[in-house]
Amino acid sequence: MRVKGGVKTKKRHAKYLKQAKGYRGGRGVLYRSAREGVERGLCFAYRDRKVRKREMRSLWVIRISAAAKALGTSYSRLIDALNKAQVSVDRKMLAELAVSDPAGFAQLVRTAQGSAAA
Repeated sequence: MRVKGGVKTKKRHAKYLKQAKGYRGGRGVLYRSAREGVERGLCFAYRDRKVRKREMRSLWVIRISAAAKALGTSYSRLIDALNKAQVSVDRKMLAELAVSDPAGFAQLVRTAQGSAAA
């Protein structure tokens, strides 16, 4: 007697169709189209988890640069001064300070420039 494996096939198909929920047209209904769409989407998700990290760092740099220019210095000079002053604040926190607490950011810039000049 031959084994048909209908239960496993049904389960596998259902897994993909569940992931394709919300897709338009045949991609949300037809197994083959759904599988192709889901696998393609998973590839993009994997890639973009890495890309998001790059984009966020770029955003932080832009925000720090804008805040630094408002205080009369450049991004590169500020980062250099912070390194020389041995202030270890990462770009994410610097950007957050620049946006939410401009006075605190200005104080940090003055501290870094004072230490770097000395």
